[in-house]
Amino acid sequence: MIPIRNRKKTLQVTVDEMRSYSFAYVEKYAPSKQQLKTYLLKKYMKLSASDTRKKDVNKLIDIVLSDLEKNKFINDQFYSESKAKSMVQKGHSLNKIRNYLMGKGINQEFIKDTVNKIREDNSDQDFFSAIKICKKKRIGPARDEDNRTLFYKKDISLLARNGFDFETSKKVMDIEKDEFLKIINLL
Repeated sequence: MIPIRNRKKTLQVTVDEMRSYSFAYVEKYAPSKQQLKTYLLKKYMKLSASDTRKKDVNKLIDIVLSDLEKNKFINDQFYSESKAKSMVQKGHSLNKIRNYLMGKGINQEFIKDTVNKIREDNSDQDFFSAIKICKKKRIGPARDEDNRTLFYKKDISLLARNGFDFETSKKVMDIEKDEFLKIINLL
């Protein structure tokens, strides 16, 4: 005999189940609030019976998320600052950081505060990030002098795809090799 899977669950069992899924996910990934909400929605809609409504599940998820936020298991401001810090170290532009955080569902206020903190720490952060990208990808001033003019447009477009504006890209591309090496040694 096959056991019946779609038995009705009580509200408390459902909330406890969502909490356990949340704790496991938070422990493994350290997500933003929106990422966790999406995960729980997908997980519960896949597991639950077809008669449950998405609206009801959303209410339960909001209860669990507010409880996790109150107990400081998830914190979007901390998530925003930590992700931005790691992205700055990798050489991402401020535009790329802003778009990444928006994609993760972070509040605009937190994004604005994070970007302002980065600008306070270093007013010309995009310039130094572009230098890091040039070193990493071996483009622009990191190229041999013979090939720099041949690949100028390609290098500018690579910097543009990484979120740098034209002025910053041009400023980085016009740096001499000696000056570039001095800046790299400082970073």
